[in-house]
Amino acid sequence: MIKKSIRDHILDERSKLGKKEHRLYSNIIIDKLYKSSIYSNANVIMTFISFGHEVDTHGFIKNSIANGKRLLVPVTFPKTNEIKPSEIYEFDELETGFYNILTPKKEFIRFINPHDIDLAIVPGVAFDRNGYRIGYGGGYYDRFLSQYPDIIKIGVCFDLQVIDSIPKVDFDIPVDIIFTEKDIIQCKWWNSTLINTFLCYNIRVVKFSMGGNIVWVDISVLQREE
Repeated sequence: MIKKSIRDHILDERSKLGKKEHRLYSNIIIDKLYKSSIYSNANVIMTFISFGHEVDTHGFIKNSIANGKRLLVPVTFPKTNEIKPSEIYEFDELETGFYNILTPKKEFIRFINPHDIDLAIVPGVAFDRNGYRIGYGGGYYDRFLSQYPDIIKIGVCFDLQVIDSIPKVDFDIPVDIIFTEKDIIQCKWWNSTLINTFLCYNIRVVKFSMGGNIVWVDISVLQREE
């Protein structure tokens, strides 16, 4: 019930964003992704296809394909609450599917081994600073990502969707890093590759979530000590 209340509240607040703000904030968030070394180094990227008031990923999909990335999108199986990644070559290969979300047309479904995925862009209604998220209630992404723990998981959302804490259960899978129009929030310690993401973007001081507390860390110092 608590998750439902959070979900309903955030969805209501997100829907109040004007078209101009939505476009501006989406562009800022996606631009941060483009400039990160995680994106640069990823060959195979899985991303959700935005709908409604979500951070707009349509341009991200088109540009990533144009940039030579292998771009995967989820195919939904509602009877089993599962998603499977399918590669697309052009945005026009999509059509409206379940829940009015774009999905590959049947003739363009090309299922890919999830172990090949370098990076997953994960949707969410709300996130906390430990990376836990509230989705739309189906558990699709938690179920999928739990099977492939080595995939780097990035959550993209507007700043208003980040809250202090989200109730979690054992099967909830957190993202590793969150991009908003205001912040880049690292939710989990990774290796120097992830630290270099920030340095590549010319960011030296980053918010970390440690034991539920927010601390500021000079990651340029961390890199020098490695």
